[in-house]
Amino acid sequence: MRSPAERTGPGSVQNGIDIRDLIHLRSIPGISDRKTIALVDHFRSTDAVLAADPRALIKVRGIREPDASAIRHTARDDRAIDTQFSLLNKVNGSLLSYWDAVYPEQLRNIYDPPVLLFLRGALTPADRYSIAMVGTRHPTPYGRAAAETFARELARRSITVVSGLARGVDTIVHRTTLQHQGRTVAVLGGSIDRIYPGENIPLADRIADAGNGAVLSELFMSTPSHPAFFPRRNRIISGMSLGTLIVESDEDGGAMITATTALDQNRELFSIPGSIMERKSAGTNKLIKSGQAKLVQSVDDILVELEHALRPILPSRLPAAAQPQLNVFEQKIAEQLSSEPQHVDLIAERTQLAVSDVLVNLLGLEFKGVVRQMAGKMFLRV
Repeated sequence: MRSPAERTGPGSVQNGIDIRDLIHLRSIPGISDRKTIALVDHFRSTDAVLAADPRALIKVRGIREPDASAIRHTARDDRAIDTQFSLLNKVNGSLLSYWDAVYPEQLRNIYDPPVLLFLRGALTPADRYSIAMVGTRHPTPYGRAAAETFARELARRSITVVSGLARGVDTIVHRTTLQHQGRTVAVLGGSIDRIYPGENIPLADRIADAGNGAVLSELFMSTPSHPAFFPRRNRIISGMSLGTLIVESDEDGGAMITATTALDQNRELFSIPGSIMERKSAGTNKLIKSGQAKLVQSVDDILVELEHALRPILPSRLPAAAQPQLNVFEQKIAEQLSSEPQHVDLIAERTQLAVSDVLVNLLGLEFKGVVRQMAGKMFLRV
């Protein structure tokens, strides 16, 4: 039996949230996800939002006079809303709102979560333990092998794998996860009834069927994929996940956008190193070099980093992270550092070492993965 949050229909109203009103609000030009959430949270129901006087509406943070006017004067198009539900029913889909209990908690906590998620399949509480895996549409043999290895090992550890159903790394990730009886979530750059690329329709069906995971999108039904939608889609991929793994990517690859959204959301970012001679590893190597992503050589590297968040589903003992050997000066400097960046002059003052000596030893600590250098000769402990 489907949960109440999943039983969406033309008359679905729960806790003051009318799903038809939400579709209407999100159809009004200028009324974004953030504005919709702010309005409903302020007035406590969608009905109250639509009945509110413009003077009351503009008291809500982010709502301007043109927004209030649009809300008051835009008629609800019930025929268009009926069409959305008709198309949703044809693919045996459901519709989640930001206020539903089964809405992904991690996604709810990002800066701009989608108000609506159109869904095939089902999300479960287990999906809170998820890792995103993304990469190039044209992986090298090395990239394919890496994608298969990490997806397999995550599936074996009951960690949901999130990706974008694109050609290349995404497809490999979804297929490998299913092959090893894992759960996977595909986040689309079009609506859930317009699967792109077309050759992945059978894969989307497999994901949505038999409890294997979910295929979802924030886009209204009958919306074809478009390049403009992918950056927004990527924030959902990283937003649903505890961390994001970039498998293989050029410096200007789409996966690098997902890396940026993960960092913006303050989520862990991981990167698999590749050959310096391979263009498709330029992006992953750059993320590691800049200190934005943590270098990973096995799934255990991810598990150690996310041990606290994953503790409920992991074995009681994880492989210990290798402790680097520090010389006496490196140890002295490391003891003075924290997660707050400090300027090299302050470090020298606190350790009573010459700035030149501090810089030499900071370089050694950086090589050992103990510290990270920021702009302006600022350093922090990793």
